[in-house]
Amino acid sequence: MTVRTRVAVIGGGVAGCSVLYHLARLGCDDLVLIEASELTSGSTWHAAGLCTQFHSRYNLMKLLRYSVELYDGVLEADTGQPVGYHRCGSIRLGASRGRIDEFQHRRAMAESVGVPFEIIGPDRIAELFPLAVQDGVSAAAYLPTDGHVDPSGLTNALAQGAKQRGAQIMRHAHVTSVAFSGGRWTAETTAGTVVADVVVNAAGQWAREVGRLAGVELPISPIQHQYLTTAPMPEVQALSRELPVLRDGAGSFYVRQEGPGLLVGPFEPGPRGWALDGIPAGFHGQLLPPDLERIEDVLATVANRVPAFGKTGIRSVVNGPDGYTPDGLCLMGPVPGLRNFHILAGFSIFGIVFGGGAGRYAAEWILDGQPGDSMWDVDVRRFGQYAESVPYTAARARETYKREYAVRFPHEELPAARPLKTDPIYDRLAAQGAVFGARFGWERPLWFSPDGTDQPEETFRRGKWHQDVAAECQAVRSSVGILDQTSFGKYEVRGPGADDFLDRLCANALPRIGRIALTQMCNKRGGVECDLTVTRLAEDRFYVVSAAATETHDLEWISRHIPAAGVVVDNVTSQIGVLTLAGPRARDLLARVASADCSNRGLPFFSAADMRIGMAPARVMRLSYVGELGYELHHPLEYQRYLYDLLREAGADLGITNFGYLALESMRLEKCYRLWGADLSADFTPLEAGMERFVRLQKGDFIGRQALLLQSRDGPRQALSCLHVEADDADAYHHEPVFRGDRQVGYVSSGGYGHRVQASLALAYLPVDCVSPGTELTVEILGSRRPATVVPQPVYDPANTRLQIGR
Repeated sequence: MTVRTRVAVIGGGVAGCSVLYHLARLGCDDLVLIEASELTSGSTWHAAGLCTQFHSRYNLMKLLRYSVELYDGVLEADTGQPVGYHRCGSIRLGASRGRIDEFQHRRAMAESVGVPFEIIGPDRIAELFPLAVQDGVSAAAYLPTDGHVDPSGLTNALAQGAKQRGAQIMRHAHVTSVAFSGGRWTAETTAGTVVADVVVNAAGQWAREVGRLAGVELPISPIQHQYLTTAPMPEVQALSRELPVLRDGAGSFYVRQEGPGLLVGPFEPGPRGWALDGIPAGFHGQLLPPDLERIEDVLATVANRVPAFGKTGIRSVVNGPDGYTPDGLCLMGPVPGLRNFHILAGFSIFGIVFGGGAGRYAAEWILDGQPGDSMWDVDVRRFGQYAESVPYTAARARETYKREYAVRFPHEELPAARPLKTDPIYDRLAAQGAVFGARFGWERPLWFSPDGTDQPEETFRRGKWHQDVAAECQAVRSSVGILDQTSFGKYEVRGPGADDFLDRLCANALPRIGRIALTQMCNKRGGVECDLTVTRLAEDRFYVVSAAATETHDLEWISRHIPAAGVVVDNVTSQIGVLTLAGPRARDLLARVASADCSNRGLPFFSAADMRIGMAPARVMRLSYVGELGYELHHPLEYQRYLYDLLREAGADLGITNFGYLALESMRLEKCYRLWGADLSADFTPLEAGMERFVRLQKGDFIGRQALLLQSRDGPRQALSCLHVEADDADAYHHEPVFRGDRQVGYVSSGGYGHRVQASLALAYLPVDCVSPGTELTVEILGSRRPATVVPQPVYDPANTRLQIGR
């Protein structure tokens, strides 16, 4: 039997059935779901079914809200199938200052999203969960619409809803091969052949193996998770209403009511992976042997918090594997290098609550080319080749698992599988006190610590590093600083059609030979997909630079649009190092070692020239992300140690100073320079972001131009503004709500402390009637509404005279 279809979904768990259902709801009735066994027979059937909207990411909280609303009546009304949602609420206990700060930050974000969220005290905790003792607890996060759902009932309701709209479901159809030819995918299964325009890999913990059939390695690693149910408990049977789900971060466990007893799930400090070499054949609807010894310490903690549990017998133990990614968030979206091949898998233990919203956004992505909201936090392209190794993914997955209930601090850096990618001066920087953070696998200096600190402080407030960063900013302002930016994504685009190709992608006009253009690449709605610089090296040769974190994303976006012939795109990231010089003495230093004229006449702002720095070849690009005279030295990586040592020696009498990415962040905020993934994303257009000077609507057609023309004609309804915040010991950093009076008018996209202007700053999208300088607002930071004023942009050196020193 051969089935031809528009979209084939591989995997019959909650993710696969949800994307099938949402594709059908969006009007696509030419659908086939392929399941190797029965629906829910992977990780779905043994899930605890917990549904919470507590999350650190704005758009993912929106996703979770959609899931809960879908499960809490909408799906059953649509399909006639019960899903068994228990709207019992959830309580998350807190004791430490960091935990309460986290509650305050997320409560404010929940208000923006529309998720009910309260911070309650011990009396209210005791009222809602009378079985728990209050020792050490000062407050709790209470989400009244949270709860739990029957995973099998939910999945079958999604499947039924899809079938009612014409979708087909193939059971007992094990996929044996997946191949692309002639513009379509062919999946061979034990039940026949499926030919599809689009394939969705929703195979859960089997997703890595399905990916291998298509020729890609996906960072998913199974981790064992155990939970147990108790015998009936008189204390539970005596209750007049169902208990909320209880989560104890300090104890690292969750508890929910299961009929007349309790269901208890620990996150032990020594988790175990499973089947790293491949999942055994036929492992469907099966569990692993219980291993209570591994979780007994956590269970003792549960008994201390819920004493009745310690007096109760165990009825059953579930030990089931779940597919984890390196950061615990799922993989979604188009897989790089595979045309029309999407993924929706790797939910760790949160597949049930993520399933509804993730299925919706995945369906939009497949049919419309992009989801309704930016899903960058779960985009498969946030990882690169470095994450393909099984040991890397397994180590990061175990770390994520054991820290499931840890506080997520703003600058936290986790140690597992590090260092992985280092450049030649890593040891040089470490010896001088560099505190490193990892981005896209690269080790990068966050700041330089005189006292030997090797990790960022765990706090939502200004840490001990605050003064160290201030000193770095002052050094850059007064003399010259040097920063290792080798982690930049770097690509060469060449060929006889390269000019027309890039012109079709870029909103800005392409530069002349030897000049640089800052540009955005937009999607068809005008949202910013990429933010990068383009340097023209020759008529048909360009050098493109983007952020480290977006290397795979930006390369995939560019490569996706390559014409059939005439253009070659090479990723040269790992071949080229970057050292940045910034500060008023940067040109003086460069003149001492450069073979060419680096004066303002010889190397104007936003221009580039190939020359020698000492004995090393380098492409010197004059631009700055910190608002000072600055140069980026792009060089073959093998010359980096020589170049760094040369610059340090030549600049010693100038007071050359190392600086890190925290100082870079502070200084770019003072200049109101936008950051993709925060201030720029697919959710916002360049016009809304205040980047209209980098958009050439009058040039030939480019992707997104029509949407931008309409917005330009009608005027944006919101704009990215800069706020001067009267903060205390904590600055806004992302998604804090902004109020005008009692009305919320926006939220912070990024924020921090500007050390050169000595002020707390925030960038925020606001309605156009709130963006005039002098407008008085408030920003809620950790539970306190702080006065804020809209100020002109940029805050530092508004005339840009420091960028143009020597002009």
